Formats: sequence, C-alpha cells, structure tokens
Amino acid sequence: MNRRIALRHLALISGGLVLIPSCDFSSDDILAAYQNLKVTASQKSLLGVISDTIIPAGEIKGALNLEVPDFILVMVNDCFTKDNQEKFTAGLASFPVYVQETAGKMFESLSTKEKEELILTGTKLEGDDTAEGKARGNISYFLNSTKRLTIQGYMASEYIQTEIIPYSLIPGEYNGAVLITDLQKPHING
Repeated sequence: MNRRIALRHLALISGGLVLIPSCDFSSDDILAAYQNLKVTASQKSLLGVISDTIIPAGEIKGALNLEVPDFILVMVNDCFTKDNQEKFTAGLASFPVYVQETAGKMFESLSTKEKEELILTGTKLEGDDTAEGKARGNISYFLNSTKRLTIQGYMASEYIQTEIIPYSLIPGEYNGAVLITDLQKPHING
C-alpha cells in the first residue's frame, strides 16, 4: 500500500474521531416505523406505561409484556383517519404537560393508584373552542383511544387466545357421554 494513501486515510479517520464528541446523539428522533405518525421513542415508552397501567401484569402477563403499545401505534397509523391521527398525536404530546400540571410529577414517577386516577379523570375531560380546551379534548381522545386499543390488542393477543381463554371454532366438539362433573377448563367459542 502506498504510504501517502495510508497517511491520508489516517488523517481522515483521526479528523472524524475529533468531530464525534461534538455530535449530539441524544436527540429524540421520530420513529420511522409509523409513517403517518410523528411519535418519538420517549412517547412510545410513555404509551407503554399508560397501557401497562390499564392492564398491569399480575398472575398473567400484562399489556406491556404482550407489546400492546406497538399494536396501538400500528392501529392508529393504519386505521385512523388523518384528523384522528393528528388528535391522537396531539393528545400524546400534551399528556405529559397535563400530568405535570395536575400531579406535579412525571407520569412514570406516580404511584399506581395516582396513575389510575389520572387516566380516569383524563378520559372524562371535555374540550371547547379555546386552545386549552382543544388540548383537553385531544388528551381525552388520546386516553379513550389508548384504553380501547389496549383492551382490543390484549384480548386479541396470541397469549390470551391460546393459553388463557382457549379459542375453539363454533360449534366445537360434541360428546354426549361426558358428565358435567368430568368437564375441564371451559372453552370460549367466538
């Protein structure tokens, strides 16, 4: 290899290494997976905390364990109208401000009871034509949509449909010779 070319490459690499500390990699970039939404990674994690508050983990898996926030964002991205997507993202963006004004803390640092009460009061907010009223309406729309989609995504998950409530096709199997006392786990036909 030519010594001049090696020195040129060495100079370029060392110059690049000098510039790296000045680069800011801490920015909260918009997630590229959702083309119609302007959602950041921190907003997605907030959505995960909200969905985990709605259906927490206990004896069975919770909403966050079943990746329900991804389901919510895909449904909003693919199935909501443009206006509803804008209301959802505006509500998601203004929710931390609402939490700070109402509770005085970040949503993640609240107790479980405080989170539940805050979500419940947030779903009942009513908006009007003022800027503050529109923000309240967007927060209410966001929380109601999140609640509905959390339940839908949770109940439609593979874990629930196979392990908790086994799915069987209608009409199911028929065995007339089985006594009621011999029956096992009930199958929900759906």
